[in-house]
Amino acid sequence: MKKLFMMLFVAFVTTAFAQTENSLIIQQGNFDFLRGQTDVNVELRFENTHYQVENFTEEQYLERRKEDVLANRKRGEEGWQKWSEAWNRFKNTEYLNYFLKGINGKSKKINFKKDANTKYTLIIDAKWIYAGWHGGLIGQEAKLTSDLTFVETENPTKVVMKIYGDKILGKPQNKDFVMEYGRIAGAYEATGKEVGKAIKKVIK
Repeated sequence: MKKLFMMLFVAFVTTAFAQTENSLIIQQGNFDFLRGQTDVNVELRFENTHYQVENFTEEQYLERRKEDVLANRKRGEEGWQKWSEAWNRFKNTEYLNYFLKGINGKSKKINFKKDANTKYTLIIDAKWIYAGWHGGLIGQEAKLTSDLTFVETENPTKVVMKIYGDKILGKPQNKDFVMEYGRIAGAYEATGKEVGKAIKKVIK
């Protein structure tokens, strides 16, 4: 009973602390340019992403994860290959899919898409990712810090709006939560929801 109470307490404190961190900061422009638009293209970038509190590069983070997976005799090389394939699949497709799920669920007037021919493109440049953890009954959601920049698709140097997403927490938990990439996907979905809610307040 005491152990259960402590786990619930940790989960409550973690959630309460995390709720103070989620924030979007508008650094340039406003959402007025979206008036009259029906679709917006979305791209993800990972050119200068750092991971965990140690600020690992992706290469350093993956080296450490590889060591952990290979140290598990039941998983070994085959386990690492499967993990690596899943990591790349989520990075290349699923993170964006989760973001689109989040933003389109909130912003009903405008449809955000991938590989779309639109006037504006939203570029999500991941700056910092905390992968969270999973420990059976409880876990810590991932967090995403990113630059969200709206540009003219035909002229990407023309920035019309820039938002800073600060430590957006990946809630609620999804079906892939037990794995790092699943928790990170949740942070992308949560970021999408935050942006969608902000747009909905202006574009009614």
